[in-house]
Amino acid sequence: MAAKKVLFISGSFGLGHIFRDLAIANQLRQQRPEIRLSWMAGDPARGVLEKANENLLPEAAIYTSDSVPAENAARGVRLNLLRYTLNARKHWAQNVKAFIQATERERFDCVIADEAYELAVAILKNPRLKKFPFAFIYDFVGLDSMTWNPLEKLGIYYWNRVWAQDYTIASERDALLFVGELEDIPDRPMGPGLPSRQEHARRHYRCVGYILPFDPSDYRDTATVKHSLGYGDEPLVICSVGGTSIGRELLELCGRAFPIASQQVPTLRMVMVCGPRLATASVRVPAEVEIRGYVPQLYEHLAACDLAIVQGGGTITLELTALRRPFLFFPREGDCEQEIAVAGRLARHGAGVRMSYSETTPESLAEAILVNLGREIKYPPIPTDGAQRAAEIISALI
Repeated sequence: MAAKKVLFISGSFGLGHIFRDLAIANQLRQQRPEIRLSWMAGDPARGVLEKANENLLPEAAIYTSDSVPAENAARGVRLNLLRYTLNARKHWAQNVKAFIQATERERFDCVIADEAYELAVAILKNPRLKKFPFAFIYDFVGLDSMTWNPLEKLGIYYWNRVWAQDYTIASERDALLFVGELEDIPDRPMGPGLPSRQEHARRHYRCVGYILPFDPSDYRDTATVKHSLGYGDEPLVICSVGGTSIGRELLELCGRAFPIASQQVPTLRMVMVCGPRLATASVRVPAEVEIRGYVPQLYEHLAACDLAIVQGGGTITLELTALRRPFLFFPREGDCEQEIAVAGRLARHGAGVRMSYSETTPESLAEAILVNLGREIKYPPIPTDGAQRAAEIISALI
């Protein structure tokens, strides 16, 4: 059988998406062994692909990560998505140029684009860019204004009008995929005269469920996982802020809470994970707190913990929900995806304890740690076969 060439573009910022994209890619290879995958992604996702020995196109070297404009737009733990999109436009233009260059040099049988919004917008403006079947992947629908600033409200309305047209980039040869369940999408309008987010998704998207790069059933025995990673029997708290440099202040807050909590639990152990873009030396924490940089397969350490403290990222909170671990989550303030979409999904599953950085003191965080440390989990299991379902849909396009 002739080889089928597929281009996978992994967008968004941080690291969460690249692991779900690799899970989809592995399922695709199982279902269609003749497929030959090529990739474009920015750092830090590009580094993960290199370590996985994936085939990166030459244009991947100029494909810009959305982490850079996101970090530039952040103010401490606050991230306004409208400010981020404005900052990202120059980077998006460069990414579209890289896409055009790659697809003019090489013919693909299908393109998979995970939150590559710049490409969706470019195709809306110039439909001739779409020369082959596309699978566009989303995990939230529409933006929300998080302030009363009229300019922000106007900008959000403009972007939601564009979003409401995204179905026009797809034909019967294409697919719009939503990672999650339809109930995860709020049933309210994108704006005046615009459709309901949930109805828009119901009509145009195919919900594939949740995607994980591991089987949660392999990590049910917490004690065994702990020992396999070199931890002892002491209560373990893992703190992580994901794949960007946003979140140093949250880690430092955890550090200030540690000596207060350890007065009640002297054996308490706290491990902080800075990720690939936040220098460990820049985080000021007590000497008793362990601090690490990028940790591959972080989900194993989450499976081992007695409590996790994280930002409100969609991937890490999904992993903690599937692993059925207690966790505190701090949505990035002003980030409508984390404050509304992700927080809404977690509330629906009854998972995690929502916190607010601006309203949390070291004393109140220490109290939350003590209350939730090793807490019995009662939220129900969630389906995690989304990679297989996404691969089946994409396979049919090729």
